[in-house]
Formats: sequence, structure tokens, C-alpha cells
Amino acid sequence: MAVKIRLKRMGAKKAPSYRVVVADARYPRDGRFIEEIGTYNPQRNPSEYKIDVEAAQKWLKNGAQPTDTVRALLKKAGVIE
Repeated sequence: MAVKIRLKRMGAKKAPSYRVVVADARYPRDGRFIEEIGTYNPQRNPSEYKIDVEAAQKWLKNGAQPTDTVRALLKKAGVIE
């Protein structure tokens, strides 16, 4: 099972906010997920994000692959170098 850490789109039309979730790569973007580990709001200036560092580290140790955007957020949060 390929597990990914990716963004799930929330919020209104033309005003997206996202949840950082751990999901099976086969599920649709906004579909079923295993665990929610954070939030990301690019609408704010500067953009706002909250990440559960312990949960993120646990999933990365277990082999979950972050998407490019999530990788950048994890770097900002200090989860990965």
C-alpha cells in the first residue's frame, strides 16, 4: 500500500484551505484518508499552517511519501531538513 502525505481541499469556491492528511495513494484527493495531521491556509498573508510534528515524523518513518507542497510545509515546520 503506497501511503502519501498530501493536501485535502476544503473551504469555499475560489477560497481554498487545506487539511494535511495521510492517505492511500489510490484514494481520490478529497476522499477517504487514514489520519489528519495538520492544516494549511494559503489565503492568509503570510500563509498559515499547523502541523502535528510527532504524527508527521511517525508517518515519514513508516515510509509515507509527502507531495511537493507538503514537503515544503514540513520543511518550514522543521519536521524534515
